[in-house]
Amino acid sequence: MEGPAAQPQPEPGPNQVVILSGLSGGGKTAAAKLFEDLEFVVVDNLPGELLASLADLVSTDRTRFGRVAIVLDVRAGDAEQAYRAMRGALEGRGIRPQVFFLEARDEVLIRRFSETRHRHPLEEGSGVAAAIAAERRLLDAVRQEADVVVDTSDLSLRELRERLFARLGDVAPEQMTLQLLSFGYKFGLPLEADLVFDARFIRNPYYVEELREHTGLTAPVRDYVLAQPGADRFLDLVRAYLEFSIPAYEAEGKSRLTIAIGCTGGQHRSIVFTEELAAWLRAAGRGPVHVYHRELAQR
Repeated sequence: MEGPAAQPQPEPGPNQVVILSGLSGGGKTAAAKLFEDLEFVVVDNLPGELLASLADLVSTDRTRFGRVAIVLDVRAGDAEQAYRAMRGALEGRGIRPQVFFLEARDEVLIRRFSETRHRHPLEEGSGVAAAIAAERRLLDAVRQEADVVVDTSDLSLRELRERLFARLGDVAPEQMTLQLLSFGYKFGLPLEADLVFDARFIRNPYYVEELREHTGLTAPVRDYVLAQPGADRFLDLVRAYLEFSIPAYEAEGKSRLTIAIGCTGGQHRSIVFTEELAAWLRAAGRGPVHVYHRELAQR
């Protein structure tokens, strides 16, 4: 008696490959563990001579290596060369990796090294601050080409997970990814910003008692901010600049542009303008467009 016919096995889906880079102390170890939780195969600090072999495995064995996160940083020696070799090997095999870059403010990195008592990989008697500055220079080209740049200075592990996984799989080679970010100047400039616009010339809703505890996501604050003299002109000027600059950035091959809008505390004016610009960009088909309200996330 014959048994039931064997069912054909489905073909494995396309590869999902992440290149995870960034500054030492920036959170790559924590991020790698988060990717492991998603059942990614994490490859950390692979010698440069083996990168092409890894690309072969990823492209030929999609069952075992369908989801891979590859950690590349200054431990590879020439980090930019290792990054370009890995990316070139993958793209030459039809795989488009998504590049994540993690960083933090200098004082935060110095504190992390002090607390963990770990040695910076570039520290050779010149001190941690000098090593961090050197590392920023060495990794600048990787950062410029990253699809996602995350400043981990003030992020909890939960927030880091949310920031990474919200962008996972968001790769659109034919269109530049736009991130709009609101922030408060009194908490420092966002390191990941490519463009920064200042909204502090608008009257602050914080000094209106009935608006103080609300945010720029609420209708009363939005109406108050947009009714102020200069608000419409400000949006018109920013839109005009973006209409001019976004195609130029795309022509230069930039894959990600982070546009930051700042006010004093990052709770009212900057949020309103960020939301207005995001809606305009989406309506214009300038996607994918992502919004992150930095101070609101910390609240």
